[in-house]
Amino acid sequence: MKYAMMVMAAAMLALSCSAPDKKAELEKLKSEKADLESRIAALEKEVGASADSTGGEKAVEVMVQPVERKQFNTYVEIQGKVEAEENVVLSTGIPGTITRINVKAGDNVKEGEVLAETDSRALQQQLAALQSNVALATQAFEKQKNLWDQKIGTEMQFLQAKTNKESVESQASALQEQLRMSKIISPINGTVDDVNIKIGQAVAPGMPAIRVVNFTALKVEADVAESYMARIRKGNEVQVLFPDMKDSIKAEVSYASRSIDALTRTFRVEVKLDGKKEYHPNMVARLRINDYSSEKPVVVMPVKFIQKGLNESYVYVARNGRVEKRNIRLGKEYGGLTEIVSGLKEGDQVITGGYDLVNEGDKISVGTDSQTK
Repeated sequence: MKYAMMVMAAAMLALSCSAPDKKAELEKLKSEKADLESRIAALEKEVGASADSTGGEKAVEVMVQPVERKQFNTYVEIQGKVEAEENVVLSTGIPGTITRINVKAGDNVKEGEVLAETDSRALQQQLAALQSNVALATQAFEKQKNLWDQKIGTEMQFLQAKTNKESVESQASALQEQLRMSKIISPINGTVDDVNIKIGQAVAPGMPAIRVVNFTALKVEADVAESYMARIRKGNEVQVLFPDMKDSIKAEVSYASRSIDALTRTFRVEVKLDGKKEYHPNMVARLRINDYSSEKPVVVMPVKFIQKGLNESYVYVARNGRVEKRNIRLGKEYGGLTEIVSGLKEGDQVITGGYDLVNEGDKISVGTDSQTK
């Protein structure tokens, strides 16, 4: 009996101690609930999640761009340099001493014009003496021929006279060629670009003496990677840009090599210049060669508006106030633009602003994105 009374006393003591703790915990939870309800209300007000007159759905504001068709071109951009088709460095044909220079840098010259001469007095004296022998041998041959025509004399006498005449004529021709080689003669029409000789200077064959350039026959040469060989041909439209002149012209590819360099795996293209402006050999030029043009106007879209899935490409289109996902097939790409082969038609409203904030079926309000046209 005494033991039972002790147990009841302990239980009552425990109950009297736990009741205040639970009451404190209840008050704490009520306070936290009030705080949460206040925060939820503030957030609902901030994001506008309260029900609207349309039944509770809020429209997302987006910008759209109407689809248009236009010509689509792609280009290969490479660096080249200006070359002269006729650019020759001349030298004397035989050793000698410069006795006369007839031109200076900047002079215009014609084909066959004598630009400089070396001392040729000894050759001239030899030629003068030999020409007397030529005259004598010619007379002897003509007399012997007349006799032979009359059946007078022997055939051997006739042949000896003929051989002697031809021999001295050959010697005279050789001396005349040496006299010609003692002169520096321009093989082209052009402009003297450089004179590297002086009066009294000893010169020899192969020593650079005078450079002549035809500045009316210039071209741009460039090496193109072999991967473009099937797309770049003679006649392709090309834009030639001259960075140093801050100028550009439109032209055509005048030549495209059919052989590939085994070392660099490139092939050479040439673009002739019209000569209307003052271009300079070795000037840097950039070529923008048109390697593809659509057969007719096509839909073109900036790459940044196209989204990629696992096995698909798509854009979002605004239709009847909703977002519509439209799968598309892509063609060529250049300069941040892509040719759309299928999936879009003229007049479609492609979402270009806010496309990353919506999903298919979302309600939207539409504006026009004038900056992406």
